Amino acid sequence: MQNKRLIGIVLTVALLLLIPLIAMQFTDDVSWTLFDFIVAGVLLLATGLMCELVIRKVNKIEHRIAICLAIIAVLLLIWAELAVGIFGSPLGGT
Repeated sequence: MQNKRLIGIVLTVALLLLIPLIAMQFTDDVSWTLFDFIVAGVLLLATGLMCELVIRKVNKIEHRIAICLAIIAVLLLIWAELAVGIFGSPLGGT
């Protein structure tokens, strides 16, 4: 079952990355580069694998949920910073 979850994580990341790839075919509003896909893939895969690690190693369900929510919150903050630069760092996109 653990390997099925890992396959599920990888497939979910691939499906999520298909959304901007398909959108790029129909509109000029979405213009991702190869680097954008790589960064997004690494972020999504790392998030999924970290949550998987938490699910495997942490025993209490409340702690699992809290840690996974924190990991997802960090993902969203990093994603927003890279997309629009909400914190004004040099990594922020425009």
